[in-house]
Parts: sequence; structure tokens; C-alpha cells
Amino acid sequence: MVISAASPTPKAASRGKRPTSPTRSSARSKLSERPERQRRLVYGRRKGPALSAHQERLRETLLPTLALHLEAGRDPRRYFANVDDVWLEVGYGGGEHLLWQAQQHPHIGLIGAEPYISGTAKLLSKLDQTPISNIRLYEDDARDIIEALPDASIGRAFILFPDPWPKTRHHKRRFVQMDTLDAFARILKPGAELRFASDDAGYLAYALERLMAHPAFCWTANGPSDWKTRTSDWPPTRYEAKELHGAPVFLRFVRT
Repeated sequence: MVISAASPTPKAASRGKRPTSPTRSSARSKLSERPERQRRLVYGRRKGPALSAHQERLRETLLPTLALHLEAGRDPRRYFANVDDVWLEVGYGGGEHLLWQAQQHPHIGLIGAEPYISGTAKLLSKLDQTPISNIRLYEDDARDIIEALPDASIGRAFILFPDPWPKTRHHKRRFVQMDTLDAFARILKPGAELRFASDDAGYLAYALERLMAHPAFCWTANGPSDWKTRTSDWPPTRYEAKELHGAPVFLRFVRT
């Protein structure tokens, strides 16, 4: 499945209705047979360049005040002083998007998961200059958070430019798998939004096939402009400006 300007427009464009796809039934049956439920591993780098003395100091002083200490079944709003809802970002990188969302939505708690230590170090430097109270950070596997969350407790989730793992033998390492979507379906509130972005055509097709096949998610797209352009509350980041190799695609799915 390739997303392009020539791609057919989904027949059902409104929220709460699933865009029709002639291959959905066959895709779902094929996906259910794939060996995606495997022993959990965390792939990718944990460390990058050596941290500066200032970054090391922030890890010792600032990070403990923002670190998420998981408690199974705990209402995620209780990780914050006073928020109305909680959103989750998987793999926040340098934290630009996470910080922007937290600044724009002071009554929303933002939980970010990022195992890459250098990414968290960059975010801590930003937070040192712009203190903010509605962010919590988890420096490990996002699936730990998802497992600990109670049902229907998250109002929005972001999976933005994850590692595409382009080699076929590495596809099982991709974050978007059917069992991962099962987990998101459990923790997302009805009507909550799942946002996915990538510039890798192979991963986009892979993710879209699974999202379209999953009964709990509805694609909100009316036509190509909806996946070729970001919404006003979806800020660009320096990572996108410097690191992307293809045209980014922005997918928005609603939990039905």
C-alpha cells in the first residue's frame, strides 16, 4: 500500500466511521497469522555522544523531578499536580514536540518515553531554560508504560518518526505491530487520537496496513491533503528539517 496524491480517497471520511478498504478482511486474516508476538526486546541505541558536564548535572538534579515512577493501574493524571487529561508520546527524540504540546496545553499531562539518553539530555537542557510542570519522562521502553496504564486512560498518543528498520528481517523490530495496536486500543479513551508520522514509504505502508486492519481504529483522512499536511497543532521540529529523507506523511486515527 503506497500513500500518494493518486491514492483513492477513503469513502468514510468522518470520525467514528471506518474508511472502506477492499483488502481489509484479507489483511486482518493475514496479519493475525504473523509471528509478531515475540519476547520483548528494546532495539536501537541507548547512548550517543558523551554528555557535557551541564547535561550530566541536569540528569542528576532535574531529571529526578520529572521522572515517571510507574505504578500498575494508577490513573495517569495522578502523576501530575492538576491536569484534566494525559497524552503519551512514544520516542520523543530531542523533545521538541513533547515540550511544544506541554506548553500549548497546560492542563494536559504529557508522558514521554525515550530510551535514547542523549535525546533526554537535549530535552532537559530545554526544560532547564523553560521550566514546566506537566511533563513526565520515562527513559526506557514505552511498552512498560502502556502495560501499567489502566483501560481508557489516555486522551491522545503520538508515534512520530520512529526507527523504520528498513531491512525485511528487522521488520519485527518496528514499534507498530498488531499486538502494540491492541495495547493502544486498550489504553486510549473512545474518541482519542493516535497520530503516526514517518518519511519512510515502507514503514508507512506497513503501519497503515495494520492500522486499517485493526477494528479499534478509524482513519480520519478525507483525501491526500489530510496525510500530506500537518494540522495546526502538530509542530515541525528541527529533526524533521535536518534528518528526513523523504516526504513526511501524517496519519491520524481515532479510537472508535
